[in-house]
Amino acid sequence: MSQFPEGNAIVYCQGSFNTTNGKTAHGLVRRTARYRILAVVDSRYAGQDAGALLDGQAKNIPVYPDIREAFNASNRQGITATHLVVGLAPDGGRLSASAREDIKEAIRMGLHVDCGLHDYLSEDGEISTLAKTHKVTLRDIRKTPPREKLHFFSSKIEEVNCLKIAVLGTDSAIGKRTTAWILVDAFNRAGMKAEMIGTGQTAWLQGAKYSIILDSLINDFVAGEIEHAVWSAWKDENPDVIIIEGQGSLMNPAYPGGFEILAAGRPDVVVLQHAPARKEYDGFPGYLMHPLNQQIQVIELLSGKAVIAITVNHENIKKQDIDKVCREISEKTDLLCCDPLIHGVDSIIGGLKNLRN
Repeated sequence: MSQFPEGNAIVYCQGSFNTTNGKTAHGLVRRTARYRILAVVDSRYAGQDAGALLDGQAKNIPVYPDIREAFNASNRQGITATHLVVGLAPDGGRLSASAREDIKEAIRMGLHVDCGLHDYLSEDGEISTLAKTHKVTLRDIRKTPPREKLHFFSSKIEEVNCLKIAVLGTDSAIGKRTTAWILVDAFNRAGMKAEMIGTGQTAWLQGAKYSIILDSLINDFVAGEIEHAVWSAWKDENPDVIIIEGQGSLMNPAYPGGFEILAAGRPDVVVLQHAPARKEYDGFPGYLMHPLNQQIQVIELLSGKAVIAITVNHENIKKQDIDKVCREISEKTDLLCCDPLIHGVDSIIGGLKNLRN
């Protein structure tokens, strides 16, 4: 386990901050143990505070137009940036030509580069050679471990006797990971030790101890890796509750995630993240999102477990309307409903504290 924080990071999110394609950057602005976040790069918001842009709360993380300005500004404050973290999460996980050029510039500046996209920097001849020349490290977070280190499903998940909660979603890029962390924090405050199972690159970048990168694993080992992560967290940490971060959504045309989490993680209950104002699946115009009640039914049919709460992503909802939207969802589904970023999740925690296997 690395000693945290590992370094001082500039988060690269050119052209995508405050959009669904910037969700990795958003996660790092909101929290990370792995780095000290110095700045975000996105020329559209230069001069603003990244936290204020996201959640209306300043985090003293300024936004700069380019990497060079972010680096120099930190130096003027007596802080040396050590890492560039690619905070982009575009559909398909590919690196644009302009982003590639910016990464090369960061390497020339002596910054280590951590990237969670499907384009592996370490396998790019020009970039890897440049990194060796400037003696910096490239980490491709989505690169799978060697097959001999991967786990096949073994049914050891049945040993896990603490409460397991899966945070699934009705779409991708909808806030599942953010809600999962909020639940972890709330359980810990309530006196119940909670562990997070990260299933995407952003949770790893945030420092989640028990993490896999689900969408880049070889299919035969997905269930086994989920099982092993949950089992390891239970065995090593003896938690009262384990929160499993969801991926994609069961009915998303491009990212039909969640099946393996239900089958192999075997959660006791499900919390479902939903964006009421979103009508089409993220990034796929013309693909209408399936109704909330239908998505609940599918989850419960597949898992045999209950969806016990709906958590709301308030994108494109006016602040004064959030409470009303939550009440309407609660009335239609007969489930608890809250906006974790606005209301917190204490209402959900209260209903779960007494649940045990």
